[in-house]
Amino acid sequence: MRVDVGVFAHNEAAGIAAMVARLLEQDILRDPVFSVRILVLANGCSDETAAQAQRDGVEVVDLPEGGKSHTWNRFVQDLARRDADVLVFADADIAFCDAGALRRLVKALGAHWVINSQPVKDIVARPEGLSGMDKIIAAAGGGLDDWKTAICGQLYAMPAAVARRFHLPIGLPVEDGFLRAMVLTDAMTGPEDFSRIAGADGVFHIYSSERSINALIGHQTRIVIGSAINFAAFGAVSAVPVAQRHAELARAAGDPGWLGAVLRKALPRWPFGFVPGHFLIKRLTRAAATPRDLLRPKRLLVTILGFGFDLVVYCRAQWAMWRGTGVGHW
Repeated sequence: MRVDVGVFAHNEAAGIAAMVARLLEQDILRDPVFSVRILVLANGCSDETAAQAQRDGVEVVDLPEGGKSHTWNRFVQDLARRDADVLVFADADIAFCDAGALRRLVKALGAHWVINSQPVKDIVARPEGLSGMDKIIAAAGGGLDDWKTAICGQLYAMPAAVARRFHLPIGLPVEDGFLRAMVLTDAMTGPEDFSRIAGADGVFHIYSSERSINALIGHQTRIVIGSAINFAAFGAVSAVPVAQRHAELARAAGDPGWLGAVLRKALPRWPFGFVPGHFLIKRLTRAAATPRDLLRPKRLLVTILGFGFDLVVYCRAQWAMWRGTGVGHW
């Protein structure tokens, strides 16, 4: 089985050597069942990421144009081997759970279109010496519970033939959310098929958690902006006749102005402006589904504080998009 691993690296000179070392420890490289090629995709870097990775003995593609969606397209459509069976997508700043992670991830793919590794915060994986704020952040594990049904852009695998069915519009701030919608619906040509996405049990990776409230607000603001942009892009794709939707994605991947034109046409939208209202009230909606829980003072306090956090994020996202900093915000 031929497996191509794309390592997405933007200004990772300080950590790329450690990532390459972790990759070279993976036992899939020594398993005769697999033919593995590792590509470090240094995209839009202004540091020594490419040079450092080359010194560490792996193949490097230095892409002057940054952006993860653009780099994803280049890897899938141009740079991966044409006879590759499986493509693995990995961020350069993660750590694997063990030396067998990539092998087990690939073998778990089966008939799925996407198989995920489970994301684990570093402050959860290594809980020693945490501050009070770290403990609060570690306990707030929201977003990890759906790792088997979402696409975690930090580490996942796809059959190469499936990946090549898709193109991502240039400039998406949250490309994995967009890709998930395209995979579930085959580029909006059919109903959602949730069997296409799964998680590899026992495979996880460790990522660096935000360690302050300001950083958490900034991170979540980027997520909300990206989701709002994806929502507008979904509308643009679905407005095209069904038979032309894959072609429309290919056009969006080749036109740097496609996404901006979509946003100018679609946003703001009455009555919520640039960001749909469900991003603000989704926590309240979940709480309303179990109203008896709100009778407990602790649960009520958490819900109130959570809504306050969501309100700050929602207002910041509206402001950023009103200023025109939505595309490329991340």
